[in-house]
Amino acid sequence: MSKPKIFIAGHKGMVGSSLVKLLKDHEGEIITKDKSELDLLNQQDVQNFFKNEEIDQVYLAAAKVGGIYANNSYPASFIYENLMIQNNVIHNSFLGGVKKLLFLGSSCIYPKYANQPMKEEELLNGKLEPTNEPYAIAKIAGIKMCESDNRQYSKSHNIDYRTIMPTNLYGPGDNYHPENSHVIPGLIYRFHNAKIKNLKSVTIWGTGTPKREFLYVDDMARASIIVMNINKKIYDEHISTMCSHINAGSGNDLTVEELAEAIREVVGFKGKIKFDTSKPDGVVRKFLDSKKINKMGFKHKVNLKDGLTKTYQDFIKS
Repeated sequence: MSKPKIFIAGHKGMVGSSLVKLLKDHEGEIITKDKSELDLLNQQDVQNFFKNEEIDQVYLAAAKVGGIYANNSYPASFIYENLMIQNNVIHNSFLGGVKKLLFLGSSCIYPKYANQPMKEEELLNGKLEPTNEPYAIAKIAGIKMCESDNRQYSKSHNIDYRTIMPTNLYGPGDNYHPENSHVIPGLIYRFHNAKIKNLKSVTIWGTGTPKREFLYVDDMARASIIVMNINKKIYDEHISTMCSHINAGSGNDLTVEELAEAIREVVGFKGKIKFDTSKPDGVVRKFLDSKKINKMGFKHKVNLKDGLTKTYQDFIKS
């Protein structure tokens, strides 16, 4: 029997590159394509790719991502590009005969004032956080596209399209832009820059009081492989037809101020931390209920300090 052909969309991104690394140990032929070879925004390109390659499994880790500032500044780009990537890959996977697909979403799909910790059933129970609403709506559409394909075609075409919703991710390969990045890489950049320039303080956006949960990227890749490969009967025990996504978190959260202190220590910055309360905080708390994936056998391995250390080492090399 030939090895399954596994396409990783977004293989140069943070999660995608970790998936490539971990999946090399699994039975399968890994297929990746650079943007110059395959533009996921181009419907014809994607259609031709799936028509010609005979892919068996897809990990859809490709997305346009960014922090609060980027989401606020480029909302049209975030909703358009993510919808196009998802629509092209998911639909053409189906047309190309792909039987198994895993769509990687985001915890921003949940309402701004969702009950904490956030269970999968919180989806669509309230208004979204305005700062990243376009991105969140695109991700919700991706979930519903996978669900709808399963509802319409699972029996007739034997497809099984699954979705996983990670908490805030971090790790090597992240975007360390001082304004357009997520919180951890943005803070690493600022503290490192302040250390090099011998500055007396670093200013953090917001009040420092919001609580966040973080998951190291290699742990997310492991979680993705578990959700993709777990027996369908076991998977189906944890989902319903209209609520089929699975949360993936570390089970630990901390305030942005505590996070800043941890990053300051890892970077070795000796100055003070100040807070710019004119900047938005975003959601007050983001903490996933990960009981379902824990029952499937997932538990995070990399603690925050070790993860931050590895991420800072990657930043220095980049």
